[in-house]
Amino acid sequence: MNLATTALLGVDFTSAPRKRKPITVAHGHVVGKTLLQLDGFEHFPDWTGFEALLARPGPWVGGFDFPFGLPREAVSDLGWPETWPALLGHCQALGRAAFRQALDRYRESRPAGRRYAHRATDMAAVSHSSLKLVNPPVGLMFLEGAPRLFAAGLSMPGLHAGDPRRIALEAYPGLLARSISRAPYKSDDPRKHSPAREATRHLIVEALAAGSHPLRLQLRGQDALLRQLVGNASGDLLDAVLALTEAAASMLAGPPSFGLPAEIDPLEGWIACAPLPPFSPLSAATAAACRQALP
Repeated sequence: MNLATTALLGVDFTSAPRKRKPITVAHGHVVGKTLLQLDGFEHFPDWTGFEALLARPGPWVGGFDFPFGLPREAVSDLGWPETWPALLGHCQALGRAAFRQALDRYRESRPAGRRYAHRATDMAAVSHSSLKLVNPPVGLMFLEGAPRLFAAGLSMPGLHAGDPRRIALEAYPGLLARSISRAPYKSDDPRKHSPAREATRHLIVEALAAGSHPLRLQLRGQDALLRQLVGNASGDLLDAVLALTEAAASMLAGPPSFGLPAEIDPLEGWIACAPLPPFSPLSAATAAACRQALP
């Protein structure tokens, strides 16, 4: 893969794109092996634009902020197909309402304190279960996102071999943001917009620019673009850039694994830049406390 000619995408996703809450995409490229150049943003208020983005010819590597898979434990318990393409087709055929009802029933069938099954990568990254339907609705993001990646013929390391010039990786902006600051930095609720959250966004952008974070890449971009990252209170722009940074680090790790574990559960997938196994397992209580602190 030629680093100089490979485009990078960072995608802040929503399961219901609209004018007020579009899918936000950060575009960039690497310069050498230490600099990440932010080239600009695109916004897609509907599925047509997003699907056209996925169809753009490569070479490109994208970090997409939604889960690519479901916990194997839940899939087995529910009696759903245990191969990834068949699982996608099954979930699509259910539709949003039946998919939601199935997950609601499954959650209620589990003991208190263990309502949500998790993927191995959720434990490694301290991320929400891909079964979650509210705050954030990552289950619906899986339902709307993963089948579109598959339909577009992309390659998803560990899950599906498609076009080798269009690589999709599961990104998690909170993983990188939390390595810089655990303070809240965004909200879609205007009542929660505050100088403190703006200051945290400024801190994160400064760390990205300095390369003072675990991925060590230094973010570069026009001053106006970097100011937007701080000024955007919803955090959509900053999350897109965090996903872009994870995509860049993964590209630098190189094919075929792009820094992912040598062995990945082909039903669950793995979050780019998450700690590789064996990792120190978290107790259920500790993991739950960490998720409560997620920005």
